[in-house]
Amino acid sequence: MFEKHAALFLYTVSPVHMGAGQAVGVIDNPIQRERHTNYPSFAGSGIKGAVRHSFEALFNGANASIDQLFGPDAESSSLHAGAVSFGDAQLIALPIRSLRGGYVYAASPQSLQRAGRLLKLMGLKAEWPSLPEVKEGQCLIVNPDLLSGEKLHLEAFEYTAIPLAQAAPLKNLAENLSQRALPSGDAYQFFRAKLANDLVLLSDTDFAYFAENAMLVETHVRIDPNTGTAKDGGLFYTENLPPESLLVAPILASKTRTGKGGGLEAEAVMSQLRGALDGKLLQIGGDATTGRGLVVAKVEGV
Repeated sequence: MFEKHAALFLYTVSPVHMGAGQAVGVIDNPIQRERHTNYPSFAGSGIKGAVRHSFEALFNGANASIDQLFGPDAESSSLHAGAVSFGDAQLIALPIRSLRGGYVYAASPQSLQRAGRLLKLMGLKAEWPSLPEVKEGQCLIVNPDLLSGEKLHLEAFEYTAIPLAQAAPLKNLAENLSQRALPSGDAYQFFRAKLANDLVLLSDTDFAYFAENAMLVETHVRIDPNTGTAKDGGLFYTENLPPESLLVAPILASKTRTGKGGGLEAEAVMSQLRGALDGKLLQIGGDATTGRGLVVAKVEGV
């Protein structure tokens, strides 16, 4: 039984390709998505693998607690379950190109309420205020400088802003989220302030459109080493979650289960995880040699 719970915020600082493994559309290498919302997501197994790799690099593979925390390799003569479980990371906010301010952090009532529910399930306070209803074609903003007249322009779309007098609940939520989701320190001060000021609430329908169509799609070409030209059939498309995206995943910890005694209690397990994760840079997903998959982790609830 898991005795300790925490939330793991993941903030992307490069494009991230957590591959789905199969393609049904025009994109050859799509990213993982939730079935019911079609939002981008990170599978818990992929997060766990990335964290384990980080542990092995940190301790040069020599720390005996690695197997206790994550479980031994399948070839090991002593098999047992690990003490750590990572859930799937769900989307909170997406960066969307804006006519003013460069980009905004777009969210929806659904994405924010799901994040708040996860935090409460992890035993954390998420007393976020109720937000005004936002209809299709509308938006709720905190920062009036994002507007051109009474309109907000995101990509090629125009949204009518709900009066700023109704924005106080969103402002309180954005400030709370910016403080708990991003690491402290000067390096992230700008982004904490931008998340607090430039969080934009869209309707669930409008947000779902961007979650499906505002990804970074890159064209790749295989080169024939003999001719130096494009190889026949070597053109393919890879989808990435864009930089500045924000997700959250649950972390659960139990005492180590080696069956030999003398292990770590759940509190010690979670403490080790926090030390290795909080404020650290992780590489998640594929295309690591081309700088993809860089995310900053923030742990809350230890």
